[in-house]
Amino acid sequence: MKEHIIKEILRKEWKMFINVQNKGGKALCQEDHKTFTVMRSSQFESLPINILESYYHDLAVAERQGRNLMTEKYARMMESTAPLEYEEIKNLLVEIDSESQKYIEKIIPVFLEWEKELRLEYPYLSSISRPAFSSEDSLSTTSFETYLKAELSTYSSNTLQIYYNFIKRNAENNINLSRKIQSNIVAKYGYNSLQEANDSVKRKLQNDI
Repeated sequence: MKEHIIKEILRKEWKMFINVQNKGGKALCQEDHKTFTVMRSSQFESLPINILESYYHDLAVAERQGRNLMTEKYARMMESTAPLEYEEIKNLLVEIDSESQKYIEKIIPVFLEWEKELRLEYPYLSSISRPAFSSEDSLSTTSFETYLKAELSTYSSNTLQIYYNFIKRNAENNINLSRKIQSNIVAKYGYNSLQEANDSVKRKLQNDI
């Protein structure tokens, strides 16, 4: 059941993703279905089915309303990466209600702590990832924090509530969800562990010097 709903979520997301209109035309990542599938499925596999079902419902509602949640996500990132352009389009975005905003503001700090922990433990693997904080954003670089905030902003308040409760339980039990997601990613690329992936990146970087 979980595998099926993840497959359906990916199908809906990919359809939205390839229809995101970029200023300079279609981006290369919009033609890379494999990487898209690896990254998104790794995230969804770390979540319980009640969150997946709620998010699938969000996607289905958005489709019926003619909304593209991927377009909205990338547009919201521009608030930090391209603020002047964001000012021109922000009125086109659906306003985030106060309840949703409350959950977003609670979720982000937890994830940032998890990311800091992971990046300290696996510095070489982290060096090829997004920067962690919005303060590191630029026109060509989107941080983990900015990406996460934009993604959460596309979730319904119901999905955010369930998601926050899950995040809170993980934090209380010292379970790092970022570690789970990253472990899923490296496994799909053939590594047996995060340490093995980190060592592989280290060797490649040293050979390039």
